[in-house]
Amino acid sequence: MHNRLAVMPLLILLAVMLLAFAAYWPGLRGDFLFDDFVNLPALGATGPIDNWPAFWRYITSGTADPTGRPLTLLTFLLDARNWPAEPYSFKRTNLILHLFNGVLLYTLLTKLGRTLEFDARRYRTAALLGAALWLLHPLLVSTTLYIVQREAMLPATCVLAGLLAWLHGRSLLVAGKTARGFLWSMAGLAGFTVLGGMAKANGALLPILALSIEFVVLVPRQALPSGHAAYAHRTVLLLCGVIPALAIGTYLIWIAIHGILSDGHVEGRPWSISQRLITEPRVLMEYLSLLWFPRPFSSGLFNDQYIVSKGLLHPGSTLPAIVAVLGLIGLACWLRRSHPALALAILFYFAGQLLESSSLPLELYFEHRNYTPALLMFWPLGLWLVDTSTLQVPKRILMFALPLGLAVMTHARASVWGDVQTQALVWAQINPESARAQANAAQIEMQAGHPHNAAVRLEKLLVTKAEDPQIAFNLIGARCMTGGVRPDDIISAQTAMLNTPNAGALFTHWFDRTLPLAISGGCPGLAPQDLLALINAGLLNPRLTSIGTKQDLTFLRGRIALAQHRPDDALNDFEQAIDLQARPDLALEAAATLGNAGYPKQGLNLLDHYHQVPNNTTPASFGMPLLHEWVLSRQHYWTHELIHLRHQLSLDANVASIHNEPTRSTAN
Repeated sequence: MHNRLAVMPLLILLAVMLLAFAAYWPGLRGDFLFDDFVNLPALGATGPIDNWPAFWRYITSGTADPTGRPLTLLTFLLDARNWPAEPYSFKRTNLILHLFNGVLLYTLLTKLGRTLEFDARRYRTAALLGAALWLLHPLLVSTTLYIVQREAMLPATCVLAGLLAWLHGRSLLVAGKTARGFLWSMAGLAGFTVLGGMAKANGALLPILALSIEFVVLVPRQALPSGHAAYAHRTVLLLCGVIPALAIGTYLIWIAIHGILSDGHVEGRPWSISQRLITEPRVLMEYLSLLWFPRPFSSGLFNDQYIVSKGLLHPGSTLPAIVAVLGLIGLACWLRRSHPALALAILFYFAGQLLESSSLPLELYFEHRNYTPALLMFWPLGLWLVDTSTLQVPKRILMFALPLGLAVMTHARASVWGDVQTQALVWAQINPESARAQANAAQIEMQAGHPHNAAVRLEKLLVTKAEDPQIAFNLIGARCMTGGVRPDDIISAQTAMLNTPNAGALFTHWFDRTLPLAISGGCPGLAPQDLLALINAGLLNPRLTSIGTKQDLTFLRGRIALAQHRPDDALNDFEQAIDLQARPDLALEAAATLGNAGYPKQGLNLLDHYHQVPNNTTPASFGMPLLHEWVLSRQHYWTHELIHLRHQLSLDANVASIHNEPTRSTAN
């Protein structure tokens, strides 16, 4: 009987995992999306990762967070060693990781249920339900099937593993096994906090999550014996729990105070820190609504249209949301003794949102931010359902109906993620005011051979989004496919470039596609001078002040000159870009661009200019960028690349000289 009691939950857990795999299966056919193209090309940025020097260059190349998220980068090597790559293997690994997290969650909930002194059948069944409802929830599709959000999944893995190791160590301390208990506790909290932080910064919230379990569940029920065991436990909690928690809290409060006192818009954001702080409670309540009232489809990755709170009553839901969040936290503190599971789920959720939904100037809203905070969300519901002393029949029906219902919704959402065209159109329909969603849908429509539909879609939004370059640029692309660009289209694009707070990489990517059309005459009404006018508008934009943006625009201006066979003008623009910041990668790209266009002498002149410019690069920021610079310096990477390129340009120049073929330095 005991064996049957232990084996049955495992068989049911296996069935739940198979159900989750089936629900997610259609989504594995999907493509890369948005930030995937920003992060994953690092796999081939310095060549295939097939040797140790290339490995160290890659693993230290991350720029997000001070850590650079090397653990996430490491796991991408399971799927590809070069770029471009196929998306299927990345998505498959994400799904496997999601299922593994479900197993860890079941194990954690089992341990917590046992600590709360429920009978074995109840705590195991509740753990199954809590893990199943989390594993099958459709809101998590936008984490699991968004490849780059493996960086949101791995911290959950580290949090779960760290909590399990720490709880095991704590139980050893309770049993009087001080040395082993201390080591397990330290490994759980310290070790997995470090690992979690190396996947994404919110992995560093493990100490706060552990403290919530300690004071809500463990302290009232699992007292430590006096003596060395108690001292060891207090030491672990102080060093690996309280101090890190205080450090994170202090940092977030400092960011908040500094932002409130400055009371200006954050660079690249249309809101201030004070506005963000009063907006996030509304965001959190919407997250909770999506978790407890799930639906097959939601806004997905597009939330740029989210309305910012500009006062406690603007919009009117701001103050009620703040009261609701504070009320839920207060309710959890009040219920911590009578209903510890519910109290813990509430506190765990809000603690898990601390970094991404408070004062840090991140974008306001993303569904994947719920992946770790929602881990314990459905455990109290599981405990209530398995208590069949009341409402026995309805509860038994819900035990089966809820997981199956979530699986159906997850399958529907995963099917959309597996079809790029359907995905774009569904998101555009759900988010009519999102410039990103409409631009993405327009791009898909153009790729599918429906540029007229794309133009109509973009024209409607341009009326209210005149400062958004992605609308204006994509409209030009649609016009190129439907007969030609109109003068007012160019004016709209110039207006956007003059006023946008953040051109980002959008203009560069669009420029790469559009310059060949403008040069060849493949887009009636669009000439190279029009692209030059857009660049000049961007350089005049008082909101685009960063050196990197100005450097990129100046470099693009040189590419126009080069495409018009004006190599000396191109060389002058490239030199101006290098003068802004003498980056070796830019010097290599500029010199190689000149050489590939048939002007090796200008390429050599560019390299000479680069070596004459004083080193005015901004020192690498503390953390992984600094380590990356050290790795490149240790390998003499840039020196070798520059020498190799100079050698090749010299050979090309000599060949041209031998054949009496002067470079086209003044042809126009």
